[in-house]
Amino acid sequence: MTAVENNGPVANQNNADRKAEIESGKEAVSAAYSKLMEAKEHFRHAAEAAGMNWKQDAEAQLGKGKSKATELCDQANSYLHDKPLATLGIAFAAGFLVAQLTSKK
Repeated sequence: MTAVENNGPVANQNNADRKAEIESGKEAVSAAYSKLMEAKEHFRHAAEAAGMNWKQDAEAQLGKGKSKATELCDQANSYLHDKPLATLGIAFAAGFLVAQLTSKK
């Protein structure tokens, strides 16, 4: 008898054990994947719900910002009409400052 013939039943048992182990591993991976996909759906729904709240908050802040910008523009416009020379001086000074800051010496 050869060594292969002597190990025949043992080799068959090892192969069966390996197949059983592979099958149980496949089942475990499949179950874990299912749980992962379920968790992914829960997180997606939670993110959508949180995003909706953030969107509403952002829209409210945008509305406040627009009204504040409109108010500031109205104030600047009235200052421009009330004091045109002062506005011209401020514009000149700002332009000079920007030119000095951006020029390379």
